[in-house]
Amino acid sequence: MDWSVQQIAKMTGTTGRTLRHYDRIGLLKPSRTGNNGYRYYGQESLVRLQRILLLRDLGLGLPAIADVLGNETDAGPALGRHLAWLEQEQDRLGRQIASVRHTIEALQSGGMIMAEKMFDGFDHTQYRDEVQQRWGKDAYATSDAWWRGLGTEEKSAWKEQARQLGADWTAAAESGLPADSAQAQDLARRHVEWLRGIPGTPAASDPAGGTRGPGGTEGVRPDIKAYVTGLGEMYVADPRFAANYGGAGGAAFVRDALRIYAETRL
Repeated sequence: MDWSVQQIAKMTGTTGRTLRHYDRIGLLKPSRTGNNGYRYYGQESLVRLQRILLLRDLGLGLPAIADVLGNETDAGPALGRHLAWLEQEQDRLGRQIASVRHTIEALQSGGMIMAEKMFDGFDHTQYRDEVQQRWGKDAYATSDAWWRGLGTEEKSAWKEQARQLGADWTAAAESGLPADSAQAQDLARRHVEWLRGIPGTPAASDPAGGTRGPGGTEGVRPDIKAYVTGLGEMYVADPRFAANYGGAGGAAFVRDALRIYAETRL
């Protein structure tokens, strides 16, 4: 079975003009074109369109979406990762809805507002399970305590630093710089320094260059090289992180630059 442009536009809420544009730029080709010139889309095309729309909702532009689809040709695993992220978001949004509903009910009834319920779903802990699985509960607890201890201005400054670093990576990737160029390696140095400033990560270090455990005691030096190269691979594999660097192509550039830096400097 296949579907016409009009049918797909109605089902997805997009437009025929958008689908024809996707065809022109090679992002989504129809399965066949009828004798009358009409485009028709089969199951494979619909799966690809679903992925396009999901990635578009993440804020990726069309070039970045094309990079992701080009690097992840097997739709099953890619959609599985995206489904896991959507389920996490569903849980987080459900908690936000419940917390806002609680506030509204308290305001309308003149009752007591429970502070611990007001901000459920608004925290930064959506990656808790992933962090704990990769680097242990102590790593998450240390980073979480550090973040909660920051003031509003400090949190804003940290977010701006992360945003600027991502923007600089994206610009460097789009300029066609080699991953081993001086500019790319300087970005890799900045990236590692940024990671070192986050307590709880394997890259975090004391001023003398050693590492400390959660209680401030001297700890065993972690394998920073493996940590940095592993992060680079994660940036490519997970579209949530790849989006910070302009898509899969930009994330691959970051991965390669970090790997070179780790092998030569760490």
